[in-house]
Amino acid sequence: MRTFFYLAVCFAVLFGSCESGDGWVDLFNGKDLTGFNQLNGKAPYRVEDGMLVGTSVKGQPNSFMATESDYGDFILEFDVLCDPALNSGVQFRSESRPDYNNGRVHGYQCEIDPSDRAWSGGIYDEARRGWLVTLEGQDAARSAYKKDDWNHYRIEAFGDTVRIWLNGVNTANLLDNTTLKGFIAFQVHGIGSNDALEGKEIKWKNIRILTDNIHRNLMQGTPAPEINRIPNTLSSGEQAGGWKLLFDGRSNAGWRGAHKESFPDKGWKIADGAITVLRVDGRESTNGGDIVTVNEYSAFELSLEFKITEGANSGVKYFVTEGEKQKGSAFGLEYQVLDDAVHPDAKLYTSVPGSRACAGLYDMIKPQNKRFNGVGQWNQAVIKVLPNNHVEHWLNGFKTVEYERGSDAFRELVKGSKYAAKEYSADGPFGEAPKGRILLQDHGDEVSFRSIKIKEIR
Repeated sequence: MRTFFYLAVCFAVLFGSCESGDGWVDLFNGKDLTGFNQLNGKAPYRVEDGMLVGTSVKGQPNSFMATESDYGDFILEFDVLCDPALNSGVQFRSESRPDYNNGRVHGYQCEIDPSDRAWSGGIYDEARRGWLVTLEGQDAARSAYKKDDWNHYRIEAFGDTVRIWLNGVNTANLLDNTTLKGFIAFQVHGIGSNDALEGKEIKWKNIRILTDNIHRNLMQGTPAPEINRIPNTLSSGEQAGGWKLLFDGRSNAGWRGAHKESFPDKGWKIADGAITVLRVDGRESTNGGDIVTVNEYSAFELSLEFKITEGANSGVKYFVTEGEKQKGSAFGLEYQVLDDAVHPDAKLYTSVPGSRACAGLYDMIKPQNKRFNGVGQWNQAVIKVLPNNHVEHWLNGFKTVEYERGSDAFRELVKGSKYAAKEYSADGPFGEAPKGRILLQDHGDEVSFRSIKIKEIR
């Protein structure tokens, strides 16, 4: 019996799965890298004094020390000490497949961000959709990380819910079902050719995981804002907050053709949870035409996801009144949707260079601080219109445009744009109608939309 017990303990230590009486298991044995594989970059990792230590190195992409095993539902805890000059993260529910970007690691990442941006504890979708949970506007969460000191993280992943705590502060509360199982990996971020960042270290210790009795061990209370990225759904929190779906993923209910009584009988399709304008010839409204919401809106927050094909052009317009009755696309303020790298419109403008780029206010304001996930990937667009007519455009968690609708500065922008001739339409000055419809544009290119939801602001 003693021999059996001794062998069992040795086996557990050897394979990094030493279990305590409460069900927690050491994910890292503190002695060697048994149970792990290095993926992508070749930054060096070593084991020192019971810690996993990674070192930055020039000329390498992001490096990952990944578990050989996959994990679905779990609670993961670890302590980390990161050089304040570096950025890092811990992957979870992640994958590396030959059929996806030549094996590039992709999936959820718990952010380690010592910079002044202070988004530690946010969630980044590595090599896929970009930021899912930023810490924008979360002062308590942004203050939780301690520079030049050890920080304690806790990741809870169960079903379609992911919650993160940093030093006891809930920083992320995400609903998402894109990947429900995958490996866990510890990242050394690439530094390019930056000599000043060569040889910096990040250290992890006390890495443990719980995979049984998850619900009995969840932390109580989730003050972090709930972020729902499950396509075409409203969480209970969103419903309580006044959000409504404008597209249910299955039908065209709530939409009709611009300047029409019904939904177009061609040019659009609904499949795989998305509503897609079909490619014809790249010209404006020559097939099915634009579609607009049946309802009108004044102050609101609109959120949607879009996916473009190579070279595609489209847009999301707001305060569309259809008062002009012209042919082609209906008038309205436009959040530009465009493949900037290929489509020639990205280089065109009336008076403001760059104002026809993706996420800008079309032909009036050039987008700033833009993070585009790429052609063929889903990107999240948000348009906020406050009751005081302050307007913002957001792309993948970053604000790209802000302006005051109806202000003198706004009217000067209109005068310098292609809308100058329409400065005074049947509905008053361009872009200043008290309410209007939301429009998805048919520009003759294939573009898909989903998760279209709106919250009216009173």
